[in-house]
Amino acid sequence: MSLTFTLDPSVTPDLRDGILDLWTDVTNAGGAVGFVAPVTREAIRPELVHHFAAMADGRMRLLAGHDEEGRLAATAFFGFNTHRLKTHWAWLYTVMVHPRHQGKGYGRDLLDAAEQAARTFDGIEAIQLSCRGGLGLERFYASCGYKEVGRIPGAIRVAPDDDRDDVLMWLPLV
Repeated sequence: MSLTFTLDPSVTPDLRDGILDLWTDVTNAGGAVGFVAPVTREAIRPELVHHFAAMADGRMRLLAGHDEEGRLAATAFFGFNTHRLKTHWAWLYTVMVHPRHQGKGYGRDLLDAAEQAARTFDGIEAIQLSCRGGLGLERFYASCGYKEVGRIPGAIRVAPDDDRDDVLMWLPLV
């Protein structure tokens, strides 16, 4: 079993609802994707609308992975730099695999599909992402070829007296 990846899928109500469900389920299972559990779909909706607006403006692209049943199982959003000195690399945001698929290698498949997609983007020579420290995510990303290039101590506050590092990871494509 594997996921089927689609770059720039049509944004339908089903896709929108699938992303809301995915983001909610990943967060509530302890995933570090911009929110802290417990979270509801309604709390996530404004951030998803922001992502969709950036997609409409051409500042973001979506990579979606569907399982064998056709359900949304994984996402990654590419963010493109608008600063003229940084247009040669892209950000990878909201990298998620549904908890029901954890441990199947789908995270690695998602990052491989993201790398392959980025290689088709004109002028993109690298991917950068950031991850929340304290969860072992930087080890996972490193195992997928990303290199830690920076760390901002305590930059992410998940709760009072619980600050985590913001870890910057980089994958050269050339």
